[in-house]
Amino acid sequence: MTDVVLLSFEDTAPPHDYDAYRSGTRPGCDAPAPAPAAAVARSVLLECRTAVAREGAGVEIVTVGSNAQLDALLARFDGPARTDGLTWPAIDGPRLIVAASTDAALHTVLRRAVRRYAPPPRRRPADLPDTRTVPDLPPIAVLPLPDNAERQRSGAPRDLAGRLGLPRDPAEVATTVLHGQVRRLDLLRNDGGSVTVHGALLTGPGTWRARIEVDDVLLAEPGEPVLACAIANADGYASLDGLPLAPGADPSDGRVEVAVAVPVASRSPWGRRRVHVEVRRLRGRAVSVTPRGEVAYLDDGMAGILGHKRSWWIEPGAWGVFRS
Repeated sequence: MTDVVLLSFEDTAPPHDYDAYRSGTRPGCDAPAPAPAAAVARSVLLECRTAVAREGAGVEIVTVGSNAQLDALLARFDGPARTDGLTWPAIDGPRLIVAASTDAALHTVLRRAVRRYAPPPRRRPADLPDTRTVPDLPPIAVLPLPDNAERQRSGAPRDLAGRLGLPRDPAEVATTVLHGQVRRLDLLRNDGGSVTVHGALLTGPGTWRARIEVDDVLLAEPGEPVLACAIANADGYASLDGLPLAPGADPSDGRVEVAVAVPVASRSPWGRRRVHVEVRRLRGRAVSVTPRGEVAYLDDGMAGILGHKRSWWIEPGAWGVFRS
């Protein structure tokens, strides 16, 4: 019998990387994404649990409220002991459904999974693909929670589940996790110890300056003004005044798409000064941003301040989702 774990998050102030799940502001929105109403979210969880049990599978709702609790849950997905002593995910372990109101919920789960399963550089095993630093992470089914689903009615879906065309109905999610296929997707890691599932957006109240490189190709000089920089693993993540920054990003092509928006001044035939936005785009395996001073950023909805060089690189096919 297949065992299914339905993961949800406590409705309390979360520590560390849980902050993004509750308080992250989503690109293109004016306010932080609200947590779903507890009673409505609970009903969605119970509906999904009932649908999984109806299929004859064992199912358990596990609610976590700290990184330690999430780590303990992920340990249930460990494979057999290896001769090299590394902790490795099981090839055919339990199935995982993540109840998510934002992309930050997936970010949180995958960040802890990478922390658990990524081998130290000096202990890199022979069975790890040459293009990767982490093994195949356990696939995930996504159960969108109410506030996430409500946002879809107002226009095109902004969350990753919507962009991937994943089911939103609890019964369909249950069917998919038990009978669907796995689509492997790329993951971005960075030298700050975190991951990016959908995308990161660096921006400020005005212009800022940074050296921005993609695979050693310069997209922005250190001295020129920048309005925004999108580092996208999938399309639809970020826009600037209605202008999509990385509409062609593909989460399974083994490349990260980087878009840099810069102001460009020109003169009209009558001598009036005009400023328009130029977007420079490039795809590659890695990107680095070295800001001059500090710049605000959102990473899968997690807000922060970047005041030093940060590098991201692609991990092709490192994680996966169940799909119909």
